[in-house]
Amino acid sequence: MRNWIETTGKTVEEALLEASIALNTTAENIDYEVIDEAASGFLGINKKPAKIKAALKESKIDKAANFISDVLNVMGIKNEVKSSYDEDEMTMNFEIVGEDMGMLIGKRGQTLDSLQYLVSLVVNKESEDYIKVKLDTENYRERRKQTLENLAKNIGSKVKKSGKSVALEPMNPYERRIIHSALQDDKYVETHSEGEEPFRKVVISLKKGVRPYNKFHNNNRGGYGNNRGGYGNKKGGYGSRSAFNKKSNKPREPYRYGNIEEGEVYEGVTATIDPSEQI
Repeated sequence: MRNWIETTGKTVEEALLEASIALNTTAENIDYEVIDEAASGFLGINKKPAKIKAALKESKIDKAANFISDVLNVMGIKNEVKSSYDEDEMTMNFEIVGEDMGMLIGKRGQTLDSLQYLVSLVVNKESEDYIKVKLDTENYRERRKQTLENLAKNIGSKVKKSGKSVALEPMNPYERRIIHSALQDDKYVETHSEGEEPFRKVVISLKKGVRPYNKFHNNNRGGYGNNRGGYGNKKGGYGSRSAFNKKSNKPREPYRYGNIEEGEVYEGVTATIDPSEQI
């Protein structure tokens, strides 16, 4: 909250000078509003001085912090906003402390992201250079980052086995970058984004020339699903079996080697399979 003071003078200029002295700064660093204009009255009767209320000008980071606090107060969330500025990264960082931060975070961070976007608009409204804004609470950003990195590796592993591309649910640019970064050094899978905002999503697929893990092991000399021996082979070996259940004489359910099912959810993100992809 800003600390406003009221000062008076024969003119508005004199009242502003009084405010400058009280706030120990120059007039250029003061925001003020005129409460009453000076009035000379008639023959000195009803003479009235000029009256203003004044406060120190807010820095951009203070203005943003006050904006955040005002929005949260309207939401009924008690809060304390801690701010810092990274000059090298040109980034304003805001850490929000309070109770019931789950309401602020929202489903998968959507409410927090929306407030961050609004704060960015406030900060960059009259700025020559673009300033990045980051909002966080209860270390949510780092926890979400770890979740998405684990998700990327999990889905990447399943894509290697099945050979099928997997599209994740729509994400914001920040979260898509985390997925891309987590798999950028993988030798077997690659990522790209598809669609338009706000429905843009990441697709994970095998790199060209890479054979699926299941195909690689479904050869004629060994491994599971082979012709000459090994797991699930036709001529014998571990796990060999008839195509029919001897007791019921009904077809057996096929084996499933870690393939991805449509609509499966990993780490809170729904995966979908491109039907055009073949194993």
